[in-house]
Amino acid sequence: MYDLVIIGAGWAGFNAALRAKELGLKTALMERSAIGGTCLNSGCIPTKTLIQSAKSYVQIKKSKSFGITIPSGPEINFSEIQSRKAKIILQLKNGMESMLRGVDILHGEAVISGPQEVDLYGEKISTRSILIASGSIPVELSNLRYDGKKIISSNELLLLSELPESLLIVGGGVIGCEFASLFSALGVRVTIAEYASRLLPGMDSDVSRKLENCFRKKGIQVVTGADIATFDLSVFTYVAVCAGRKPYFEGLQLEKIGVKTTNSGGIIVDDFLRSSVPGIFAAGDCASKIMLAHFASYEGRLAVENIASPGKEKKVSFENIPACVFTDPEIAAVGLTEEQARERGIKISVKKFDFLGSGMARILDETDGFIKIVIDTTAETICGASIIGPRATELISLVSCAVQSRMPLQQFKTTIIPHPSISEAIIETVR
Repeated sequence: MYDLVIIGAGWAGFNAALRAKELGLKTALMERSAIGGTCLNSGCIPTKTLIQSAKSYVQIKKSKSFGITIPSGPEINFSEIQSRKAKIILQLKNGMESMLRGVDILHGEAVISGPQEVDLYGEKISTRSILIASGSIPVELSNLRYDGKKIISSNELLLLSELPESLLIVGGGVIGCEFASLFSALGVRVTIAEYASRLLPGMDSDVSRKLENCFRKKGIQVVTGADIATFDLSVFTYVAVCAGRKPYFEGLQLEKIGVKTTNSGGIIVDDFLRSSVPGIFAAGDCASKIMLAHFASYEGRLAVENIASPGKEKKVSFENIPACVFTDPEIAAVGLTEEQARERGIKISVKKFDFLGSGMARILDETDGFIKIVIDTTAETICGASIIGPRATELISLVSCAVQSRMPLQQFKTTIIPHPSISEAIIETVR
């Protein structure tokens, strides 16, 4: 009998398995597809790998401004870009499998046949606890059904063998904006359509407006308040539906054993990640309102710690989770936006720093963007930050530490940061 069976080897399941191994639990990790789940195979890693190639191409095109002349100019070899992506995925997958030594990895379609039993192709596997970490899949719109030819999901977009002439991206959230930035940089004619009144509707409104302006400067057609029924889809090579993701646990037969789910399809868990059935936990995209790989990792580890320490369980925290958007310019945020802080009645002051004032941003020739920090004037702490500009996805970690630890503002202000650097702009903002 196992101490724990984990279903799903994505970021939640993988990190849960590592934590279980550390705690000495006899563990089996079940995966129906590939180790690494969405993040490694069709999400974070492949997307950011392609984005890096696009950034390199853009940087090389700007080489003359750095005093470097390339006579014939750079050329895109998209098949080589895709080959590099595949190589990186394989390297990371091998590394993950190596880290999982000591955990039994079982491949196949799992069915939960009881609170302490999982069926894998007819083999009954007994376990004291079960952790469901089955992830999520792209949302399909009723008026834009995937056909794999013209109307495609983000998964299929990552597998294109050739760059399309034109691309309509339906959805202006994180996924849609990243793909719009990526393919536009590689020379594709891109239109992005968002139903809401602005791109990235969940983020700071100043950041959204800035991104829209940057997109338009790059030649991306941005349509907000969009009604997709008014578009002539025939003029686009592909229509990529990037309308978000939804929890996935098809085939597990949760309803038969009484595991409850929400109307929107997620597994219902309590503050300790316990499902409605004792002994069965759930973590990551299949059960969380926050679908981020780093949050899934946190939940996976926490779930295992709670399984291993009955009576000493810790509650999951949804506060101050950093979010990143790998567009050009990059975007990152943590804590409360200005709008959210005002809605909560917090007395705030807002500090803003434009990257035009950063020496390192000028050295990099990446001055488009700003840092916006929201300060709780009563507590004298930082309650949130939004960044759009160079290295935003790295810079946010510095602010995250201050927000999560509730570091006194005065202490943060006096932190010594190297010069010249992009990160010193964070301290300059609060000063």
